[in-house]
Amino acid sequence: MNAAPARTVLRVDFAPPRPQRATVPAKGRIPRLARLLALAHRIDALVQAGELRDLADAARILGLTRARVTQIMNLLLLAPEIQAEILELPPTMGRDVVTERQLRPIVAEPDWSRQFVLWRQLHREVA
Repeated sequence: MNAAPARTVLRVDFAPPRPQRATVPAKGRIPRLARLLALAHRIDALVQAGELRDLADAARILGLTRARVTQIMNLLLLAPEIQAEILELPPTMGRDVVTERQLRPIVAEPDWSRQFVLWRQLHREVA
């Protein structure tokens, strides 16, 4: 008996793939201030763990100046309640409501209760 050879049929589509549309609308991006604060916490953890020698080492690795790393790390001087509020800022579609530069006077205040008063004033100004 002669058996018929097996045949396989494949369909190949040579058209370029169509761009996929997002099914969920964009909800915005994490505010830059929240990302900077998270970065400060990460750098601090890496230094504490000995994975980075110091902040100058972090600056070299990140491609930033030591001054900029210091500005970012100074966010850790904020009262824990303020840090929590920053990390919980809602996603933004346009400009950030609060910037790191606006926080510098608050960071310079060593008293956490006074920081909180200044933080509330800043919120009223930008709202």
